[in-house]
Amino acid sequence: MHELEFLEQLIRIPSVSYGETDAAIFLVEQMSALGFQSFIDGAGNATGSVGDDGPLVVLLGHIDTVPGDVPVRIEGGKLYGRGAVDAKGPFATFVCAAARAHQAGTLGCRVTLVGAVEEEVASSKGAHFVVDKYAPDYCVIGEPSGWDRVTLGYKGRLLAHYRLEQPAAHSAGELRAAPEALVDFWLAVQQHCAPHNAGRERLFEQLIPSLRLVNSGGDGLTDWVEATVGFRLPEGIEPHMLAEELRGMANNAALRFEGACPAFRSPRTTPLAGAFVRAIRAVGGAPGFVHKTGTADMNVVGPAWQCPIVAYGPGDSRLDHTPDEHIDLAEFQRGVAVLTNVLEHIR
Repeated sequence: MHELEFLEQLIRIPSVSYGETDAAIFLVEQMSALGFQSFIDGAGNATGSVGDDGPLVVLLGHIDTVPGDVPVRIEGGKLYGRGAVDAKGPFATFVCAAARAHQAGTLGCRVTLVGAVEEEVASSKGAHFVVDKYAPDYCVIGEPSGWDRVTLGYKGRLLAHYRLEQPAAHSAGELRAAPEALVDFWLAVQQHCAPHNAGRERLFEQLIPSLRLVNSGGDGLTDWVEATVGFRLPEGIEPHMLAEELRGMANNAALRFEGACPAFRSPRTTPLAGAFVRAIRAVGGAPGFVHKTGTADMNVVGPAWQCPIVAYGPGDSRLDHTPDEHIDLAEFQRGVAVLTNVLEHIR
């Protein structure tokens, strides 16, 4: 299958988080046809291995997407579809690059590809499953960085689920309504974050809260309100410490926490980062490094594997999760060329 046809077919297969099976089956079939040893692992990840000699490089991307139907089509050299950027496009780059080097006989390492499940939800099930399955010498995370950029770090994350129940009360009475208590909590959260952010202009260094969900109701006897507050954590803010501070602000409300992971940053002086710099220049680009304000599977495996690690993939991350999600096909091919070069020369 031609590389662009492979990319399009992968994007055409719906794979919203928890429903990745069809995409995983397709990937295993295609990787097997390319000569990889391929299977679906115990978490549902699509896994393939190729190469007999050299250091072990794990190419870890995710194949699940957020919901939303973006009609798959090619217009003006751009392929539209959910997952084109985040992150089926980067994982297709992994498969194509490993196949190019393998078929040319120039692969300089052993490669294990993992198309992970449930990255777009707080579980990161696929990444957690492989943490103790591999001990790579190098790791590349499949996330959009732009073909000539390499991502070195991601902020951490914490989700706080707030719920308050209290006896129903008349609006003219003394008892404050449950939604008003939630507003007080949200204002306290903002006030808590403000001192940390003072004087810090870079988003990567800021503690950023976001109010993601609010709902309220009652049955005539009990009123309730619930909300989800997300936090993007900079380096130095540990999720468990923030959770304890939030409990102190919640008064009588119950808090449940999910998706906790600290920020992670890799140095730019590793052999892997250097290999990408040289490869991008070889393809005609001017390499650069970036740090992302989101969270990725790098936050899961980076601290555990303690190996040189970067995130790489063609695509504009500003299109993540949007109704206009698309990848430039020329950029995709440049990304494949860059990663092929890396896999040929990494030692």
